[in-house]
Amino acid sequence: MRRLRSVKIVATLGPASSTYEMIRALHEAGADVFRLNMSHGSHSEIAERHAIIRQVEKDLDSTIGILADLQGPKLRVGVFANGEEELVEGASFRLDLADEEGSISRVTLPHPEIFAALEPGAHLLVNDGKIRLKVEACGKDFADCSVVTGGTISNRKGVNVPDVVLPLAALSEKDRGDLEFVADLGVDWLALSFVQRAQDVIEARELCKGRAAILSKIEKPAGVKAFDEILEVSDGIMVARGDLGVELPVQNVPPIQKRLIRRCRAAAKPVIVATQMLESMIESPMPTRAEVSDVATAIYEGSDAIMLSAESAAGDYPIEAVTTMNNVAIEVESDPTYTEIIEASRAAKRATVADGIVAAAREIAETTDIKAICCFTSSGTTALLTARERPRVPIIAMTNSVKTARRLALTWGTKCVITGELERFKQAVVNAARAARSGGYADSNDQILVTAGVPFNTPGTTNILRVAPCDERMIYNTDPE
Repeated sequence: MRRLRSVKIVATLGPASSTYEMIRALHEAGADVFRLNMSHGSHSEIAERHAIIRQVEKDLDSTIGILADLQGPKLRVGVFANGEEELVEGASFRLDLADEEGSISRVTLPHPEIFAALEPGAHLLVNDGKIRLKVEACGKDFADCSVVTGGTISNRKGVNVPDVVLPLAALSEKDRGDLEFVADLGVDWLALSFVQRAQDVIEARELCKGRAAILSKIEKPAGVKAFDEILEVSDGIMVARGDLGVELPVQNVPPIQKRLIRRCRAAAKPVIVATQMLESMIESPMPTRAEVSDVATAIYEGSDAIMLSAESAAGDYPIEAVTTMNNVAIEVESDPTYTEIIEASRAAKRATVADGIVAAAREIAETTDIKAICCFTSSGTTALLTARERPRVPIIAMTNSVKTARRLALTWGTKCVITGELERFKQAVVNAARAARSGGYADSNDQILVTAGVPFNTPGTTNILRVAPCDERMIYNTDPE
């Protein structure tokens, strides 16, 4: 299934999108990767959705990626005797470990690790930042606070602690069970919530044992601060602007988004921009102009993928939301300004032979009448390096690994084709020409670029660049064995 855009679309599945008919329609409308949110749904429901995605993939003969998003540690207050209370600015309010119902003056916060990390002057945000508390005094089992921003506080509302690095593991006990379940199920990507340090990623990778690629969600100030170390040990990144916008001043989020996207691209690792992209489409068939601009901005910045959350999982118009994203992407990428921005932000990095080959492939493709770059890749690295260059022509990733193809569904500009085992370079060129023709990227009168590594099926050996005709007769007459 050929897309008329390079940026990928991630759609979250949920109550509004759990049937075969809906999941198929979402993929046909433009969803390249489906997100399974482990915060909602039982293991049996997750397994059922996974099976449906794989059936759609088979029926449409179209590679689909699956991302399982772990819940992460959830920090919440306890319950109130009256169900809720109204906190007013300037009032005093205590958080403690007492096993008692809350009142206008206090409530339980059953997380001793928070009290261990707090210091006077730190802030706590309740209910997505609607209530802001400042710590005046604290100990191992309490925090006496003043109310900076008042509002209604009610049972089990979430708490954010932006000013300190909490001594919390990124994986809760629930996450560990979910990780094992989805890794055995066969998801392609595993998203870690509330990553604060590189060690969080390393721990998840050890548990995953290579069964899925690891994607780190950046949604805490500590994650932004340690981003370079987190990126180095991650396979991909999600800029999760929801909690990031709660824990940081909202005006800080756009420049952080731009900065993280550029670093991911320089590292040749896919990056998703997520949260509230078309939020009004949960209830409306049309987005706001501001939402369309937000989606367009993420595309102009060079992100690999843009994501729908509740819009496709629980909204009234999931297909319309995917269609809107698809249409915005096509329009943006046809804008000459988009090409100018992408090329101006290209970071030159020529550390290896593979770096040089993919850079040369992009330059040749852009200065001659080349229709596509066909890269043979075992682990996916060559395709990632090619995508980093953001060429103007399509990237056809040829691989004998279904796992690699599905993971690359998240990567900018890549169309994956499954091939058999290869032994000769001529065979690789013939397969590339067939893939370009059958996919509608070229005809027999056109030329393509082929990159590969000899010996075949060995990761990290990209060492050949060939301009090849799409006419197989010419390949057999001119190519050496």
